[in-house]
Amino acid sequence: MVEKKNIITIDGPSGAGKSTISKLLAAKLHYTYLDTGAMYRVVALQVERRGLDLEAENAGKKLEQLLETLDMTMAPGEEGQETRVFLEGQDVSDAIRTPEMAMLASRVSAEPQVRKKLTEMQRAIGNRDTIVAEGRDMGTIVFPDAKYKFFLDATPEERALRRQKQLREKGLKVDYEELLVQIRKRDLDDSSRALAPLRPAADAIVIDSSEMSINEVVSFMLAAVNKE
Repeated sequence: MVEKKNIITIDGPSGAGKSTISKLLAAKLHYTYLDTGAMYRVVALQVERRGLDLEAENAGKKLEQLLETLDMTMAPGEEGQETRVFLEGQDVSDAIRTPEMAMLASRVSAEPQVRKKLTEMQRAIGNRDTIVAEGRDMGTIVFPDAKYKFFLDATPEERALRRQKQLREKGLKVDYEELLVQIRKRDLDDSSRALAPLRPAADAIVIDSSEMSINEVVSFMLAAVNKE
């Protein structure tokens, strides 16, 4: 029997509240918070900045070269704030949080080279720290031997509302219907791809947060962890 690692995974679709809840849960348990979504967004941003066409004939080789030279660092944000992310020494924390970058990150994450590189980075962190890892395939692919696994979900409509509120608080003008279309498309892309599709791990606790507050979700997770 494989020994379970003292790792908590929180998977789920875009806008389900994974980042906020993961940060709060990690803080209460004194764990390290691992924002894997930000890692994929950084790769997406670098792909955009390099003008890399992922459909081009030589895209695979260029993507491998990009990953070999990827200079990405992350630092905890202030209490309640997003993880600060740096690309080649530049703070790109805001640049990676746009709806457009979310869509490109979903596309980039389907590339085997990207998955391999970031999975290696994530596992290295998990091997040296007790972590709360949030993403799309943390419990199924990256940390299948995690001790605690959650799959956080909510209706597309509720997730679009949450995302609209989040972006408006940053001063961005966003259309609810456009966000809803993007979220539904990303759900389809993430769940239907051949490589590491979005789905709950067989041993994950599934939580529908549509009618739950952030504190209620965190309390539920804490109770599940402390019950062991």
